[in-house]
Amino acid sequence: MEIFDFITPLFLVLIVAGTFIGIIFGAIPGLTATMAVAVCLPLTYSLGLNNGLALLLGLYVGGISGGLVPAVLIGIPGTPSSITTTLDGYPMAQRGEGEKALRIGIISSVFGGLFSLLILYLFAPTLADFAIKFSYVEKFLIILFALTVMGALSSNMLMGIFSGFLGIFISLIGTYSIENGGNGEFRLIPPGLEYWLQDGFVLLPVLIGLFGVAAVFDEAERGVPEGQSMSDIKIGRDSTFSLSLFKGQIGNLIRSSGIGTFVGILPGVGGSAASILAYSNAKTFSRTPERFGKGEPAGIIASESGNNGLTGGALIPLLSLGIPGDSTTALLIGAFTLQGVQVGPLFIGNNPGTWDAMIVAMLIANIAMFAIMYLAIRYLALIVTVPKHILFPLILMMCTIGAYTTNYGVMFDVWTLLIFGLFGWLAMKIGIEIAPFIIGFILGPSAEVYFVKSLESFGDLTIFFTKSWIAVLLWVLIAASVWVSIILSRRNKANGDG
Repeated sequence: MEIFDFITPLFLVLIVAGTFIGIIFGAIPGLTATMAVAVCLPLTYSLGLNNGLALLLGLYVGGISGGLVPAVLIGIPGTPSSITTTLDGYPMAQRGEGEKALRIGIISSVFGGLFSLLILYLFAPTLADFAIKFSYVEKFLIILFALTVMGALSSNMLMGIFSGFLGIFISLIGTYSIENGGNGEFRLIPPGLEYWLQDGFVLLPVLIGLFGVAAVFDEAERGVPEGQSMSDIKIGRDSTFSLSLFKGQIGNLIRSSGIGTFVGILPGVGGSAASILAYSNAKTFSRTPERFGKGEPAGIIASESGNNGLTGGALIPLLSLGIPGDSTTALLIGAFTLQGVQVGPLFIGNNPGTWDAMIVAMLIANIAMFAIMYLAIRYLALIVTVPKHILFPLILMMCTIGAYTTNYGVMFDVWTLLIFGLFGWLAMKIGIEIAPFIIGFILGPSAEVYFVKSLESFGDLTIFFTKSWIAVLLWVLIAASVWVSIILSRRNKANGDG
């Protein structure tokens, strides 16, 4: 059949390889799914769009899932999205049920991933069809809404909003393009850098620097920790696993997967929020909440189905509106940019083959993740013992080569990589949130074009309030997100967290 022409041996190999590499990245504390995608992003240039996305989606699914391995075996989440898995997984491992806890997490992960994939398949085209009818006014207000949501859900509201608008400001460096309604003049460029920055900072080195190099710098600052030895790891080979452990947990699985998918749709939130919300809800609805945190399987089910539910949900705003749902899907925009494809409301209709390829790749990646982790569960424990002082120099080298080859060998792209690597590292110190920053950086040029085109088409600022009922609804949502952020901020201060 024509729609399956993209399923080639190379396509399948890339998905499985990406999933396997992603699991390794996720299973080593300090490495993340986002870093895996950032490091491998330049490789997709020569693979073509479908094959490149197959590799990156495999990395995404594998990276999110792999985080449960160290969370269970050594009590350290491999990725932020597995933070609540440690609460019940590690106690189970301590009492000799590590293998049982891992199998519960793996099954929950594949359920959450497939649930979110179904939601993605059903709702992304519908949302895209609706979004096609939007004018420049509604498109600008959607970006504004995305930025306010990021601010509301950031750990610090003001810093989250500041980070998003700082990203927009940095994205405006360069020539104000005549094609986009500008005057063709340089702006915001430091003296002496006009030649290099006439088109602004290149997206790919910025992404690799923020998500790859910055993480390496952060780990380097912490020093070389003592390596884990196999004698420290209690996998509990004698513990028995049975599907009966999931008896009475269907509601928990569906609810947690739904929460993860919903959180994924919200821009810039991330998997840690998905797993925490799913875990807290599971505890609230449980008849035995006192068991949570002491080795309760329901806690692992909630955490892992929640964070894997994020994977499909985060792709919904990316493919239907052009707004990334989290930092990893923001990196996928780099893959589309490399291939000259723009994501947004027209993407699915104009690229049905790529849309089918992404759905199939996500499906196969989830199946591959389940097969690799379930069958090789005892060998995965070895990944935790890999010394990071060997891995990080290799990752830094791959990041540098990737940035240098982005534009066929431009040294300024390597400097961009280092500049944003240092910026990302400093941002962690002073509280600037990277996810809102990078989403602001990606959406900034579009926001500018939509704002200018709106004024050119309709004359004055009142059009943003009177264009349509959709515009009015978006302002209501913007006001609601700001109001929620104020309530959350006051509550945190009252609890002594702010």
